[in-house]
Amino acid sequence: MRACRALSSMVAAALLSVTLASAAGADMLQPGDTFPSWTLPDQTGKPVSSADLAGKTYLLWFFPKAMTPGCTKEGQGLRDRNPAQTSLSLTIYGVSFDEPSTNAEFVKQESFPFALLSDRDQTLADKVGAKMFALPLAKRVSYLVGPDGKVLKTYDSVDPETHAAEIERDLRALQAPPKPAQP
Repeated sequence: MRACRALSSMVAAALLSVTLASAAGADMLQPGDTFPSWTLPDQTGKPVSSADLAGKTYLLWFFPKAMTPGCTKEGQGLRDRNPAQTSLSLTIYGVSFDEPSTNAEFVKQESFPFALLSDRDQTLADKVGAKMFALPLAKRVSYLVGPDGKVLKTYDSVDPETHAAEIERDLRALQAPPKPAQP
């Protein structure tokens, strides 16, 4: 009986710890929120920053781990649809906690036409709700950020198979001229 109570207390303490730790992490940003400033190294080690992208629409797709099946599938979709997305003036960056050298291997292996950024200290992911709880991995989430640095669209549930098409569809809708009001 005492063993059951002790185990029950340990489970309750663990659940409380998980709840408090989850509450400590940032929530996902929402459309209209200002995306935080950032500077991260790309796969060559060159720093890329949000200041470099001022006036441009860009996508940051956070992915858990380079060269894993889901991340590869998602990256391939973005690669394959890149010409259409580029024609819509979209700049794409992948973000993971991988080292630049690992991201360089991933870019080379998959012929990605976009850079992969390393958020090794997890600072950006923590600020924007893209950090998995209790694991050193990024969540599979994306942000579409407008030329003014504000979030246009938040993708908090990403299907690697369809994400690239979803982004393209949403970007086209965001760029469509408003329909005239009906009299």
